[in-house]
Amino acid sequence: MSSITSPFPEQIALSGEGLVLRPWTESDLAAMPELFDHPDIAYWTPIASPFDAAAARARLDRSRRLRAEGTALLLALTVDGGAPLGEVMVRRAPEGTEIGYAVGPAHRGQGLAARAVRVMAAYAFEQLGVEQVILELEAENAASVAVAERAGFALLDVPLITGEDKGRAYALQTWGLRRP
Repeated sequence: MSSITSPFPEQIALSGEGLVLRPWTESDLAAMPELFDHPDIAYWTPIASPFDAAAARARLDRSRRLRAEGTALLLALTVDGGAPLGEVMVRRAPEGTEIGYAVGPAHRGQGLAARAVRVMAAYAFEQLGVEQVILELEAENAASVAVAERAGFALLDVPLITGEDKGRAYALQTWGLRRP
């Protein structure tokens, strides 16, 4: 596995499957609340809720800090490098190289999440040299289970990850995709 301390590139854009994944910028701040301030995102993800202008600034700053630390890469999900439609993330963690995503409510139903996950997985295999990427999701999150399946992931036979977030208990399944 790559060193946890090696930073991700500051200038990065990943293209594939009709998408361009690029770093968040100052010009995205106004669009972020529309993407992330939604009951589904509040319920299923650790993203701040309510998600307002201050949360957008904090997320942009956090994405830059995590990239520089080499912990995680949070990229805006776009079709052309322009307006963000959501986010895709790759995170180096002891339990594995994890991918996460969120698609704004107005942009769902277009296969964006599965395509973004596949592009990020290819990056992890080709550039980070990992043998497997994982998704951690709740079995009750039918949309995310469908994304995992469409992206080629299989449910792994590992213990559930349990915890609490925003006052709600959760149990996450781990789905894996091996290097082709």
